[in-house]
Amino acid sequence: MKKRITLLLFVVALCSKVNGQQLSTKETDDKKQKMEWFANAKLGIFIHWGIYSVNGISESWSFFNNYINHDNYMKQLNGFTAANYNPEEWVKLIKESGAKYTVITTKHHDGVSLWDTKAIDATTTLKQSAAKKDVITPFVKEVKKAGLKTGIYFSLPDWSHPDYDGFTRDRKKYKLSEEPKRWDKFQTYLHTQMNELSLNFKPDLLWFDGDWEHSAEEWQAGKISSDLKKYNPNIIINSRLNHHGDYETPEQGIPVLKPNSEYWELCYTMNDSWGYQPYDFKYKSPNMIIRTLVDCISMGGNLLLDIGPKADGTIATEQVNILKGLGRWTKKHAEAIYGTHEGLPAGHFTGKTALSADKKTLYLYADWTPDNAGLLLTGIKSKVSSAKIVGSASKVTIENKGENISIKIPASAADQDVTVIALKFDSPVEVSNKPSVSLSFNDLADKKADYKSQINNIATSLHNGVNPFNDTDLAVDGLNFESGKKTLKPEVYNWVTKNAECLYKTGKGLPDGHYQGLSALSADKQTVYLFVEGKPTGPIALKGIKNKISRIRIVGEGTMVEPQIYNKLYWSAVPGIVYIPLPTDRLDKDLTVVAVLLDGPVDLYREKVGAIESNL
Repeated sequence: MKKRITLLLFVVALCSKVNGQQLSTKETDDKKQKMEWFANAKLGIFIHWGIYSVNGISESWSFFNNYINHDNYMKQLNGFTAANYNPEEWVKLIKESGAKYTVITTKHHDGVSLWDTKAIDATTTLKQSAAKKDVITPFVKEVKKAGLKTGIYFSLPDWSHPDYDGFTRDRKKYKLSEEPKRWDKFQTYLHTQMNELSLNFKPDLLWFDGDWEHSAEEWQAGKISSDLKKYNPNIIINSRLNHHGDYETPEQGIPVLKPNSEYWELCYTMNDSWGYQPYDFKYKSPNMIIRTLVDCISMGGNLLLDIGPKADGTIATEQVNILKGLGRWTKKHAEAIYGTHEGLPAGHFTGKTALSADKKTLYLYADWTPDNAGLLLTGIKSKVSSAKIVGSASKVTIENKGENISIKIPASAADQDVTVIALKFDSPVEVSNKPSVSLSFNDLADKKADYKSQINNIATSLHNGVNPFNDTDLAVDGLNFESGKKTLKPEVYNWVTKNAECLYKTGKGLPDGHYQGLSALSADKQTVYLFVEGKPTGPIALKGIKNKISRIRIVGEGTMVEPQIYNKLYWSAVPGIVYIPLPTDRLDKDLTVVAVLLDGPVDLYREKVGAIESNL
């Protein structure tokens, strides 16, 4: 009898386990289906619009941090006119940029609601601002008419509401433990607004912010999530609902490495401000933004690019120009953007890559104009069946050399920002383990070898940590390199002696993700040598460098260049992205080397980039 009972319990347990696995599989399939449009979209436009645009100061944080008191901050309601607000023009511009969805602030932490909310004690642009308008309803109407997906930004905290506990960095209105009924009243207000947004706007995506101020239980995050799904079971929620979301939202810092989540989106400003700030002139160029989009695409993520309209509803010329420049590129390269998947592991191509959904088309993104040596793809087991330049009728020449593929395009066919080559295969692309080139000095003795390939192999070997010049008579200044004169081809000898500094006792370069090309480090790890192919279309970029930069120069000829650092926010530990402009008349015809001198041994930031929880 005991055996029968034991057997029965085993069968019941097994069935329960199987059912659980089936449920898990169903949940996974359902999520994959609802996330499909998001994963394919690749580009969205974020809109931070509110009364903070009147004075052109930080949205909400300016009074939270006591840069301006709350009363004076709220007086901006009197200047928020939306007099020239044209939602149809906004949507037209968003669509022109190539975006497939947009996310607009319906309420920031300051508590000013931009729609006609009926929640008790709400402050609205309809009732309290000079505009006397619900500005969200007409915008959402135009978004849906244009066929874009609708995203709603909503701040969980409401620092102006009388029943919210938080107020400024130094003040709280009350303690939850002492006045729980006030918190209950705020919860009623919060859920009323959430239900209004769901019912009135039927959003495809809900973009929460500010969840760090309370726990999931205090926010009733589970209830918020379930209520949203009552209106739309396929609604997508970002990660800022205390672990009740569908995707990660790294902020400002372009990830060095792909985030852990299958679905993610970088939210990113055009300058250093979310809302309109007239004296923030640190706009990135369209070239930088396009390359940021490519970076996200290559890691299987999205870019949510922010604009901050003025108080009258117009959009700054700088922002319009960036969107139009972005639109030029996205329109030309649509097939290499939407619906693509994460590309190849690092080491196969100097630039970024992405794959089509069936993995049979490989897209190569080159943000430089290649020289006569063309582009090189390494460690590819599959054979190319066809190749083309996306958005161009010019022909591509390809040559298979074992697992290496040489690609040449006419210089005239190169895009002004990022050129895209599409390689088609008859079956999903297969790659070898990360290609490794390890040279000895004797390997360079072949006088019949292509000299440009030899120079590239030197750089690759250095990047991999094998220096072929360690046991030679090469000096740091390149003078009197007799063994080189005897052994090397003249072109290689000239390049080596010119750039001897980066070859003398240097070692393995930066890990993957910090620089898209090859690199090497000085013996003291304080100088990073960057190998730059061809003619860059814009400044070359470094990510995740914690050090201060002391000096940057072009090796072998001494030109100093001044870097530009973007998105280094003083309250964030995430390093900014370092852009290094290179004068084209100083580029080496074979391979340029740039020396980046740091204030100490290289210190790298490789942590996961996530939601920012402080803004002092």
